[in-house]
Amino acid sequence: MVVRPRDDPRGAPGGDGDPGRTGGGGPDPDGARAADVIARGVRGAEPGEVPGRLCEVAVELLPVIGASVSLRGEGMPVQLSASSAQAAHLAHIQATLGDGPCQSALEDGAPVLASDLTTGRDAGRWPVFAQQATEAGVRAVYAVPLGSGAVCVGTLDLYRDRPGELTDRQLHVARIVAGVMTVALMALPHGDEPETQNGEDWLSGLATDHDEVYQAVGMIMAQLGVGADDALARLRADAFVRGCTALDVARDVIAHRTRFDRY
Repeated sequence: MVVRPRDDPRGAPGGDGDPGRTGGGGPDPDGARAADVIARGVRGAEPGEVPGRLCEVAVELLPVIGASVSLRGEGMPVQLSASSAQAAHLAHIQATLGDGPCQSALEDGAPVLASDLTTGRDAGRWPVFAQQATEAGVRAVYAVPLGSGAVCVGTLDLYRDRPGELTDRQLHVARIVAGVMTVALMALPHGDEPETQNGEDWLSGLATDHDEVYQAVGMIMAQLGVGADDALARLRADAFVRGCTALDVARDVIAHRTRFDRY
């Protein structure tokens, strides 16, 4: 299920530019509560902690058991933070497969609400991901884009252990969290800006896993004499066959435990 966001002159999709007001200009108690919980959740956080804190806030505000945030990457999403190891695992599964609600939300620039991965339309749309998600204890996934339909920079992914849809009010709150996440990520330092206290640009640090995958892709390209897309496809296929993530295979390639020219 894809939900198309409404355009809003204040910039946030779905009319959530002001978390204390509704799209129609009236009082918004859900938005006000969300704003309070968000403010409490990120208070005192270092910049690199903000995405993880907001994932935890999403779990507090919504009927979900986990949340993760990923940025759009070249070839595959870059998983930045998650509220739990389970949520991080689900994000890695989607990145490994190149399929799932997260990927669909990136492509559509609109929320993708997979309310039942155990049967029916959602299970059939992403059959391999649905099987692996249910094996990991997740029955529903809601992917909310970061940014707008025109410029989608990533997704906030929400995981639920039982089938069910988000209500309009819950989707409104999810969009508020995604909007704050987008602003927080866009305000963070990049490579040409001041470094964090530990001397490392934090966003580059969070993308280390992604860098390892692409280092491995380069090595596979050299081993097989193929292009980047084919090398990434081989890495993903190997991960699928072995029942692990693309990052696991990448680390084996970098450590020379796995070579693709021996297959």
